[in-house]
Amino acid sequence: MHNRSLSRELSLISLSLIKDKGDFKFKKFQIEEIFESALDSLINHCREDLDNCESELENASQKILDSELQEGVDSSYSNVRDELKKSLIKIETVMNTLSVTLDFPKLIVSSGQIDIREDVNQRICSIVNNLKSIDSDIDQVMDGWRLKRLPRIDRDILRLAYVDINFLNTPVAVACDEAVNLANKYSDLQGRKFINGVLRRLQTI
Repeated sequence: MHNRSLSRELSLISLSLIKDKGDFKFKKFQIEEIFESALDSLINHCREDLDNCESELENASQKILDSELQEGVDSSYSNVRDELKKSLIKIETVMNTLSVTLDFPKLIVSSGQIDIREDVNQRICSIVNNLKSIDSDIDQVMDGWRLKRLPRIDRDILRLAYVDINFLNTPVAVACDEAVNLANKYSDLQGRKFINGVLRRLQTI
């Protein structure tokens, strides 16, 4: 898990802990408290993923066992193959989740680094202190929609992408890729599609 990707994710979780207004300032110690809460949430999310992986692997193993038993009493191998395919797909999904989640010990260590904390602080302050202008610029590319109509998580993903592009001089392609990664993890299918469309138009402002 790269430091910038980690700081973006922690920034997104931190923003969810802040009221969606633009009429206040934060002191550094307040952002530190928010950061620690966000870190706890992310670690708990990783632990939940691990628990889910354990459960999914148990289910897949049971499916395979059931298929073996079925093979002995049923001459229809197509049913057995179908069950095995489903189990293998489930195992593949679990392994993909594990490949990401098993990074979380490194997440804990990395989160103590000053550069990550400062990066999160900068992202949060940039959004909180410029919320109205950021939202106004994003609204210009919403194509008939308003940003406030989107779910909070989708709004914050777009705001972080905007900050990356306009405040942190992140290459547009990188900022958009990172936003898509966050959307894939935290948004739903409709949200991901909408974010993709807005990001494409956001590149032109």
